[in-house]
Amino acid sequence: MRRNNYISFIIILLLNTYLFAQIPSGYYDGTQGLSGEELKSALNDIISGHIEYSYDALRDYILPDTDEDPENSSNVILIYTGWSRAKDEFGGGASNWNREHVWAKSHGDFGTAPPEGTDAHHIRACDTSVNSARGNLDFDNGGNEYIDGDGATGCFRDSDSWEPRDEAKGDIARMIFYMEVRYQGEGGEHDLEMVDYIPSSPDGEPYHALKSTLLQWHQQDPVDDPEIQRNDRIYSYQENRNPFIDHPEFVDMIWNPVSADEDQLSFHDYKLSNHPNPFKSFTTIYFNISRKDAGLRGTTPEQAEIVIYNIKGQKIKTFPVILSGVEGQSSIVWDGTDQTNKPVSAGIYFYKLKTGKREISRKMLLLK
Repeated sequence: MRRNNYISFIIILLLNTYLFAQIPSGYYDGTQGLSGEELKSALNDIISGHIEYSYDALRDYILPDTDEDPENSSNVILIYTGWSRAKDEFGGGASNWNREHVWAKSHGDFGTAPPEGTDAHHIRACDTSVNSARGNLDFDNGGNEYIDGDGATGCFRDSDSWEPRDEAKGDIARMIFYMEVRYQGEGGEHDLEMVDYIPSSPDGEPYHALKSTLLQWHQQDPVDDPEIQRNDRIYSYQENRNPFIDHPEFVDMIWNPVSADEDQLSFHDYKLSNHPNPFKSFTTIYFNISRKDAGLRGTTPEQAEIVIYNIKGQKIKTFPVILSGVEGQSSIVWDGTDQTNKPVSAGIYFYKLKTGKREISRKMLLLK
């Protein structure tokens, strides 16, 4: 009975995602064919000028909505730890929750004033003492686990960096990406920038680290349903979106662009999907490869693989594939077994197309 309830909850969650995940028609017009700084600038034009709110509004009604626990509408989910906490327990006590600036506000000294200091795309409900423990540390891997008065947090820290639980890493990375693209020094706003050194802001400069780690976290923890729903709910208030939730491929297109001169397959032209989804006995994973420019020469095969992961990030099965370098759809079939052909349990799984240059991930649901 408990497993049936779990499966029913997952199905409802997926259906709700389809209802909430509604990118306005034409919202990303003008980004086609762009990469690097050109794409970054185009996205800045799209997401700038959002509706601004006060810092109190985040506490009073925005975060209680955007960070709501999907299993308990009276609670919010806390970033970094994933704990569920009653909405009415906002405050300064050790077991209360408060507002956390994921892009630490001292990294630019913008405080709690609009727009940077009240932008809900990077402000999350957070356990008060965990918020204090993170402080204004940069993001990176390593350190010792932070044990809070309420128990183990799954987060690690050292003298200059903070590592959240695995399930929050991609969310945090995409918030930082949003902030760099949204705030580029126009109209008196700060010019925020990711850097690859720690500490990034010893004198309050508008920098945040660690860029290379955040790019890894984005790949390690793909966009999930709660993140999509939160993006939609923020849009209902601010009328702007986080592009890296709607289009995760934009991350590589800006910070790891592929040059057409390299005569190789274009990452953002990998079309990856599976059907049926959800599925019971098997699903077919399709990947369609096209050239960035039909005039490019060369059809040298490229080694790649499809890798199946469970929700904990553990590798389940690997399928070697060949990307021929010419346009056309290919596919593999997964029958819900691991590398030893043993059936796996029902639940959410991720499949990733990995080449020597790029990776792209999608989500699927196995039912029993």
